[in-house]
Amino acid sequence: MVRQTMQPWLANQLRLISPRRSWQREVTAQNLRKDVLAGLTGAAIVLPQAVAFALIAGLPPEYGLFSAIIIAVIAALWGSSRVMVSGPTTAISALIFVTLSGFAPAETPAYIALATTLTLMVAIIQLAAGFAGLGALIAFVSHSVIIGFTAAAALLIAVSQLPAIMGVQVEHGGEVVERISRLLPELSSVHIGPLTVAVVTFVSLLLMQRIDRRIPSFVLSLIFGGLVAQLPIWPEDQIRFFTPLASLTPSLTVPSFDPDLWGQLLPGAAAIAFIGLLEAISIGKNFAARRGEPYDSNQELFGQGLSNLVGSFSQCYVGSGSFTRSGVNAEAGAQTPAATLFASAFLILALLIVGPLVRFVPVPAMGAVILYVAWRLVNLQEIRHILQSDRSEMLILLATFLTGIFSELDFAIMVGVVLSLVAFLKDSARPLVAVGAPTEAQGRRVFRNAETMELSECPQIRMVRIEGPLFFASTEHIEREFERIETRSATRQSPILSLKAVSKIDLAGADFLISQARKAARQGRELHLIAVAAPTLRILRRLGVERAIGGQKIHSHKTDAIAEAVRRADDEICAGCRLRVFLECASKPGPTSTGAEHE
Repeated sequence: MVRQTMQPWLANQLRLISPRRSWQREVTAQNLRKDVLAGLTGAAIVLPQAVAFALIAGLPPEYGLFSAIIIAVIAALWGSSRVMVSGPTTAISALIFVTLSGFAPAETPAYIALATTLTLMVAIIQLAAGFAGLGALIAFVSHSVIIGFTAAAALLIAVSQLPAIMGVQVEHGGEVVERISRLLPELSSVHIGPLTVAVVTFVSLLLMQRIDRRIPSFVLSLIFGGLVAQLPIWPEDQIRFFTPLASLTPSLTVPSFDPDLWGQLLPGAAAIAFIGLLEAISIGKNFAARRGEPYDSNQELFGQGLSNLVGSFSQCYVGSGSFTRSGVNAEAGAQTPAATLFASAFLILALLIVGPLVRFVPVPAMGAVILYVAWRLVNLQEIRHILQSDRSEMLILLATFLTGIFSELDFAIMVGVVLSLVAFLKDSARPLVAVGAPTEAQGRRVFRNAETMELSECPQIRMVRIEGPLFFASTEHIEREFERIETRSATRQSPILSLKAVSKIDLAGADFLISQARKAARQGRELHLIAVAAPTLRILRRLGVERAIGGQKIHSHKTDAIAEAVRRADDEICAGCRLRVFLECASKPGPTSTGAEHE
C-alpha cells in the first residue's frame, strides 16, 4: 500500500525536475522565426528596465541585467507558461529594498551579500511549495491583495525616485509617508538641470509608448535624456551619471548560511517568495487561458524556485513573472519559451556592446524611467471596478494599500492575505440555502427560488438546495436557515434536500443531515436527499448518513425524490389542495394537475 502511494508521488516529483516539456515537440522553423523576432523585441525593452529594477532593489545595475538573463532562461525551461518571461520585477525589487535597507546601506558589499542570501532563501521556500503541490492554494488569495500591494509599491517607488529627479539629497529608507515628510523641506532646493533631464525623458517615453509599444522607447528616451544632460548650460556636477558596470559577465556568488541571519531575514523572504509566486501564477494563468494552452501551477512554482536557486549563485537577485516583458513577448508573436532564450542571447550581446556606455546615462533620466514604470504599475481600471463591485474586495484592497503606505510592504501583504482568507472563510461558512418551486420560464416550468420570486409551495413537501460546503464552519448557519424556513411555513413539510451543489461534507455536516432526518421523523415527516456525484455518495456512506437515513431516501435525481415524497404524502391534504405544484401530484386525489417539468 505504501509503495503504491509513493509511486505516483515520486513520478510527480520527477516530472517537476525533468526539463522535458510538451512545447518542445511543437518547435518548428516557422515558430522559431517568430520566437527570434519576439526575443529581439524583448531584449531591446528589458535592457534599461533591468537596470532600473536593480536600482529600485538597491543593487548595482549588473545584478538586474544578470537576473534578466539567467533567471529568465531557467524559469522558461522549467516553468509552465509558454510566453511568460521571468526576471526582475518592480514589486519584488521594492520588497527587497524594504526588507534589506534596515540591515545595510544600499549597493554596499554587505547589502549585496544580504540580497544573495535572501534570494537563496526565497528559492528554497518556492521549491518546497512546488514539491508540496501548493500551487492550487495560491488561488485562495484575493486578487485585490495584489492590486492593493502593487499600488502601494508603485507609490513607494515613485517617491523614492523624486530626490534623483529633483537633484536633492535626502535620507533613504522608510515608508511612503516618512519619505514624503523628508522630501517636503527640500522643495525649495530643486535643481533645474536634473528636473529638465527627467521631464524630457519621461515625456519622450510616454509619447513613444503611445505611438507603438514595439518601439525601443526605454532605450531611446534614455538617449534623449542623456543628450539633454550633455548640454553645456548646466552647472558642473549638478547632473549625476551612473558609474560603469563592475562586470559584464556574472561570477560565482556564495550566499551566507548563518542561522541567525536566516532567522532575521525569514519574514521578508517568506513575503517575497509568496508575492513572487502570486505574480508568476497570475500572469501564467492569464496568458494560458487567453491562448488556450495548458498550465500547471505546481510546475511554475518549481520553475520559479529553481531559477532563483541558480540566480543566488550567479550575481542575480529574486525574480518572478514580469507583467511588462510577458505582455511584450506575447504581442511580438512569441510561440514557445524559445523566445525567452533568444531574448537572453540578444541581451548578452547588447550587454557586451552597450554595457560600457552605462556611464553616460544620467541618474535623473533613469529616475524618470522608473517613475513611468511605477505609474504604469497602478491598474486604475481594476481598482475602480473593485471599489464599485464588491464590499469585501474593496476592504481588502484598501487595507492592503493603506498598510503599504503607512507601514512596510511585507506587513501590507500579510494584512491583505489574512483579510482575504477571512473573507473566504466567511463566505464558506455562509453557503446559500434556498427553497425551490416550479414556475414558467421560456415556455416550460423550471425550479426557481420560491422566496425571492414569491412562488407557491407544496404544503407537504419542501424543496431545499444548499450551494457551498456542508462542514463544521457552515452547519450553524445552515441550521439557522432551516429554522427560518420552517418558521415562515404554515404547514409541516417533508424536506427534499439537494446536495448537488455541495462541494464538501465533513463529520459535522453528516451529523447535521442525520439530525435533520431524526427531527423530521419525530414530526411524522421524512427527509429525502438528492446526491448524484460518486464522491458525495461515498462520503454519505462512509460517515453513516446512508445507514441513518435509509438508502431508499437518497436519490440521484429530483424527479425520483419528488415522486417518492408525493407518494408518501397525506391523501387527505392532497384532496383539498388546489396548488398541484408538482407533475406527480396528478396521481393524488384532488383537482387536476397543472403539470410541471423538472430540470
